[in-house]
Amino acid sequence: MTYLVLAGCFLAVAVIAGAALSIVARRRGPRPVAVVVTILALFVLTAVFDTVMIATGLFHYAPEHLLGVHIGLAPVEDFAYPLAGALLLPALWAALRLRRRAAGRDDDAGGRP
Repeated sequence: MTYLVLAGCFLAVAVIAGAALSIVARRRGPRPVAVVVTILALFVLTAVFDTVMIATGLFHYAPEHLLGVHIGLAPVEDFAYPLAGALLLPALWAALRLRRRAAGRDDDAGGRP
């Protein structure tokens, strides 16, 4: 299995879960501009720190499993993970926040001691 296939599977799961959680959250998720800014920041950080870690020898990739496109020393496959996080985590946060608000309303209606 190549790193591209692995990253693609991971990204697909994150996109599907993020879409489902956005539906659950009733579109009360983060603003798209905030997500885009987050993705750009994570990509810059990934490029810088992956390049530093690869250059210092902390890890390496088998070249036969890579697509061959790099940003700095970081293979393009590495950028799927911050992209998945930036798409999935805000949707998860919005869904959990909605659930917490709904639970709070139920608790208030029940009359806590």
